[in-house]
Amino acid sequence: MSHPSPNISDSRPVIRQLDDAAINRIAAGEVVERPASAVKELVENAIDAGAARITVEIADGGKTLIRVTDDGCGIAAEDLPLALARHATSKIDGSDLLNIHTFGFRGEALPSLGAVGRLTLISRVPGAEAARIRVAGGRIEPVKPAALRAGTVVELRDIFFATPARLKFMRSDRAETQAVTDVVKRLAMAEPAGAFTLRDVSGGGEGRVVVRADAETGDLFDALHGRLGGVLGRDFAENALRIDASRDGLRLFGYAALPTFSRGAAVAQYLFVNGRPVRDRTLTGALRAAYFDLLSRDRHPAAALFIDCDPQLVDVNVHPAKSEVRFREPGTARGLIVSALRHALAEAGHRAATTVATATLGAMRPEPQGARVYQMDRPSPGARSAAYQAQAPGFAELSDSYSARVVDTPAAPEAPAEVPPEAHPLGAARGQLHENYIIAQTESGMVIVDQHAAHERLVYEKLKRQMAENGVTAQALLIPEIVELSESECTRLMEVANDLSRLGLTVEPFGGGAVAVRETPAILGEVNAAAMIRDILDELDDMGSSQMVQARIEAILSRVACHGSVRSGRRMRAEEMNALLREMEATPHSGQCNHGRPTYVELKLSDIERLFGRT
Repeated sequence: MSHPSPNISDSRPVIRQLDDAAINRIAAGEVVERPASAVKELVENAIDAGAARITVEIADGGKTLIRVTDDGCGIAAEDLPLALARHATSKIDGSDLLNIHTFGFRGEALPSLGAVGRLTLISRVPGAEAARIRVAGGRIEPVKPAALRAGTVVELRDIFFATPARLKFMRSDRAETQAVTDVVKRLAMAEPAGAFTLRDVSGGGEGRVVVRADAETGDLFDALHGRLGGVLGRDFAENALRIDASRDGLRLFGYAALPTFSRGAAVAQYLFVNGRPVRDRTLTGALRAAYFDLLSRDRHPAAALFIDCDPQLVDVNVHPAKSEVRFREPGTARGLIVSALRHALAEAGHRAATTVATATLGAMRPEPQGARVYQMDRPSPGARSAAYQAQAPGFAELSDSYSARVVDTPAAPEAPAEVPPEAHPLGAARGQLHENYIIAQTESGMVIVDQHAAHERLVYEKLKRQMAENGVTAQALLIPEIVELSESECTRLMEVANDLSRLGLTVEPFGGGAVAVRETPAILGEVNAAAMIRDILDELDDMGSSQMVQARIEAILSRVACHGSVRSGRRMRAEEMNALLREMEATPHSGQCNHGRPTYVELKLSDIERLFGRT
């Protein structure tokens, strides 16, 4: 006895044409995910209109009010109804979807916003009167006269009032405000010549300024450096390396921070393609690959990188939100980022982040005292000379001839001397504390070096150079290990087989979806080849590339370097300490240990004097 399926109806389903209001609400679900999405679309429209000054005002995280004011070219009164129609745009003519030079081009933002909220659009073009149009839940009102000096004002109230189910997925006001802030910061970084202001007007009144970025002047890098300093903070600007490289029609420029200026999460990584802020796994993976042997896995680099190329080389029409892109040659973009960043980091040499010294000074707290005593200005050279002699052996002989009366004595003629040791970047060793920390004096302050961490990095870099010169020794397996994979996984693995072979891991097809592992890196010893292959495939799916084998090899080198370096607790002679300092100055990446921690701290004399109230 057969039973009818409960999912099959006797009546035939009828195909219906949805009305425009329903279509717009469905489309809005892709374009407008949250208030930050609405802000992104509206600010991008303002930038495309040639605005030099853009002001964004939000209330309650953008849930009740979003207002974007710009001084751009405006919209003519007769074009206002068309601006609210789906797929109506002035950015492209539709003949070539790959030759796109603007942020917007799909013509979906305004009709989507009008379908889910209460939208008011006021605009004025030069030589004409201002006009206003309103739309609420998809219902458009007639165009009316309005008052506006120039540009456009777009006001969105009660977002998602027409789709109340979406309100249940909204986060707290604070979280939504933070998302809007991040959007404005990214767009401000993309346009250093423009002025951006984000104001929170919750509760009425003028509110408070959340983001303020005045227009920057100068050439490309000066303007970008100034904008990044204002948006991301002065610490980032002081500890960022300039990046400028080109390859096969792609140009990469921007700033990347030193490894010692890392973050606990990937919150300070900003990537742009042709000025458009994007979130791309390939580019993010390349950024991490450039730092992967300089940072531990729980630390993340900070960078603001821009890729400029012919629009024909990249497809931005991948997602309605336009936050994803697809390169015609993704390997070229990835290789450009990795090589350019590694070159810049190597050129930085032993340089470490200035925030390390700031944190060190912050940890130094003078003991509380009753009355603060201020010393006189620095003594004269004669007084200093007598004081040094008084501290030398046999200083009691001076007790009869020395008094508090200071008389400048003429300096004795000096013979030409060599460059003083203090003139070196890391100075001259003056002592060792607790058999682990080297104290060096520089011309402008002092340096404290962790001898074990510093030497560990030096040995590690030497081992890496030797491996690069001599290659990775492979250990042939007596019986090749067969790993069963799906056909798609096998194809993906064989695409990187040549790269794996250079690292000592030889993989060959074995019929169907199986692969045969014939050689493994000798330095790794006995390995579980099947587990390693699956880890490599997981990393390829997640990041688009894999450094699994190289990371394991370099982890072994790191451990070898740790055991072969100067140990904590060892007393070092002065010549040994100075030799270590000179080698640090000549070795790339010596400013941080193998785990990304600083190997030295530099304190300026002015900062030290401030600790003792000598300012």
